[in-house]
Amino acid sequence: MQYQTISLSLRDNIAVLTLCRPNVMNALNSQMRAEILHAVKAAERDARVLVMTGEGRAFCSGQDLGDGANAADMDLERVLRDEYVPMLKAIFDCTIPTIAAVNGPAAGAGANLALACDVVIATQSAVFLQAFTRIGLIPDAGGTYWLPRQMGAAKAMGAALFAEPISAQQAADWGMIWEAVADDDFAGHWQARAAKLAAGPTLAYAHVKQALRGSFENTIDEQLAIEAKLQGACGQSFDFKEGVLAFLEKRPARFEGR
Repeated sequence: MQYQTISLSLRDNIAVLTLCRPNVMNALNSQMRAEILHAVKAAERDARVLVMTGEGRAFCSGQDLGDGANAADMDLERVLRDEYVPMLKAIFDCTIPTIAAVNGPAAGAGANLALACDVVIATQSAVFLQAFTRIGLIPDAGGTYWLPRQMGAAKAMGAALFAEPISAQQAADWGMIWEAVADDDFAGHWQARAAKLAAGPTLAYAHVKQALRGSFENTIDEQLAIEAKLQGACGQSFDFKEGVLAFLEKRPARFEGR
């Protein structure tokens, strides 16, 4: 597929998906959502880790309000159901680790696009903004799901109601994202993080994601049973055998994701 609004590169088992509409701060339009969906599925097939970042000074400014003749007449329920949901589910359900490398402002649906990833690494100068109430809307694109789970109910409510910018450092301190990194170190840092995951036991990573996400809905007995089942599967893998052998031989493990 020839992409017009994003780029997708693959090197050393790392897929980098870059949002490429810098003239509108990488705002999401219909074509971009379809291209992200396609690229995520391609990355899941061909890579061992997926990184999403933005071109220019922003990560993503959210929904492109200029996408269509009159944004106020947009059928938001249809757009969310038919375009956002498939894209967000593809990212959330992706079996390989996903990293949002937030290089600048992430607002509205753009902030929640980042939160759909497993790990969010942001440059110190980045901000996160749940801008929806500024135009009479509620957080969408998964915001009402991810925010309370990652930063707690009280801070999620304040972020949604007040629609005030949250600095990258605040976001890290509140548990909304994994870490905030100095601007000068940002590119090298997320690249090293991605390389570490790409060289890791990706089968185990997929089971980690499954176990942690299911824990919110399970009793302790149910969760312990799931842990046992998934650990049993990991214990039969090549990577476990290789990991144990590497430990005994005092050398780095060479994981293959199987």
